[in-house]
Amino acid sequence: MSAAEQPYHHGSLRQVLLARAESTLEQDGVDGLSLRQLAREAGVSHAAPSKHFRDRQALLDALVEQGFHRLTKALEQAFEEADSHPRARLGAVAGTYVTFALTHRELLALMYSSKLAPGAATEVVEAGRTPMDLTVRIITEAQAAGDVGPGDPLHIALVAFATFHGIATLAAGGMLYGAPVDDVVAAASDTFWRGLSQG
Repeated sequence: MSAAEQPYHHGSLRQVLLARAESTLEQDGVDGLSLRQLAREAGVSHAAPSKHFRDRQALLDALVEQGFHRLTKALEQAFEEADSHPRARLGAVAGTYVTFALTHRELLALMYSSKLAPGAATEVVEAGRTPMDLTVRIITEAQAAGDVGPGDPLHIALVAFATFHGIATLAAGGMLYGAPVDDVVAAASDTFWRGLSQG
């Protein structure tokens, strides 16, 4: 059976289009995404994607929402599997975030640009809150246990995010001077925690 004749069960075409869209995004950037091209690659008519995405922006929003859900799931798993001490959880969550950022560079860039764009879809904004909420939770629990000094947990979490997102950006650009990214993440996490503990 040719690709053009390939049948899709109800609901599966949406996932096929999203998977192909993410692959195209990582290879060619957001400008390379086209519903018509995705339809050709999926072996369906040009009109078929409109049953799931009213336009290109709807496709991008769905891709971003899915990306945030995957990131959240990975971070929550790292949180749950780490030692219960907030310091260990911060290190685990940071390492998982950097790994995701390096593995899905174009997707992550699209995720944040979409979340912060004027008029961003409600679903995108809501999905994008959870990763930061998890970091705030770690800081809040550490403060409650007396392991971290006082301060606005959100502001502290934002500094943590900036630190580890920055490491991912440097690693992606080959600017870690040969240092293994895992070692840099661990060192940053330890340094960050010591600073919080002394606060």
